[in-house]
Amino acid sequence: MGFDFFKPIEEELKIVEKSLGENINTDIRILDEAAGHLISAGGKRLRPAFALLSAKVFRDDLEYILPMATALELVHMATLVHDDVIDNSEMRRGTFTVKSGWGNRISIYAGNYIFARALALAASYGRSDILNILADASMKICEGEIVQLLSAYDVTKGLKNYLRRIERKTALLIAVSCELGAALCNVHARQIEALRLYGHYLGMAFQITDDILDLVADEKVLGKPTGSDIRQGVITLPVLFALKHSPRKDELRKLLSSPELCSRYVDYIIDKVLDAGGVDYAYEVSTRFARKAKKQLSYLPDVAVKQNLHDIADFIIKRDY
Repeated sequence: MGFDFFKPIEEELKIVEKSLGENINTDIRILDEAAGHLISAGGKRLRPAFALLSAKVFRDDLEYILPMATALELVHMATLVHDDVIDNSEMRRGTFTVKSGWGNRISIYAGNYIFARALALAASYGRSDILNILADASMKICEGEIVQLLSAYDVTKGLKNYLRRIERKTALLIAVSCELGAALCNVHARQIEALRLYGHYLGMAFQITDDILDLVADEKVLGKPTGSDIRQGVITLPVLFALKHSPRKDELRKLLSSPELCSRYVDYIIDKVLDAGGVDYAYEVSTRFARKAKKQLSYLPDVAVKQNLHDIADFIIKRDY
């Protein structure tokens, strides 16, 4: 994500980065190394950025928001550690995963530890409403991951299943980040809701773009192998479109139902999805979500940072990583 969008909060993001390391500091060396590796691997830090930008709409001093910004990134990181175990992933962000370096058992405990640290930070505000929002989101993220597992290689699942999956997998935590950034400023409920919806629509656009990139991006830029979703049996929006509209939909159905065939014919499947116009269709849908996100900004006060939120929505559908 371009740092120009985050210019108003770049100093705060540096503090969050430092705080991430401080919050997973433990005397147990192997846990410290495993969790520390995840932080040093970097990342877009979108969730803390959205919390800080949302708060910046209403206040200039963001010191009060920093623990929450850190907590949101820790929640996200905990889900990544567990995801890599479930997906058996060796690479993430261009480097080896915690699962690859330390094995499944350490990874599960590392993820649990990071998540517990996030909850402790969120609890420091002494506000049950904030904790409830975070806890509810965390439960729904888990439910979304289970739904994704259960629907792997299932070509009978349709658009509704896909949208619910990506809402819980990605959009929810971005929406909560925007919502909590505003809620900690104690502003009008409609403005908090506008930022929550902005984050929701933006998160949907972000995940659909991610699903497009899984098919067409450069592996070096993406930081993981192209076609990972297909290999894992995750039926994404471009693939759903091809399953309905491709002249070879029956063949695609057969290939995508089989873990072995998905791995063997991943490049062929990608070609057929592209030929069917699956990527073009998914791009249209992500653009629609980005447009809905921008509409929510009209409920916010006219401050400079509002333009940053607007520009992020434009960028998300054009990114190549």
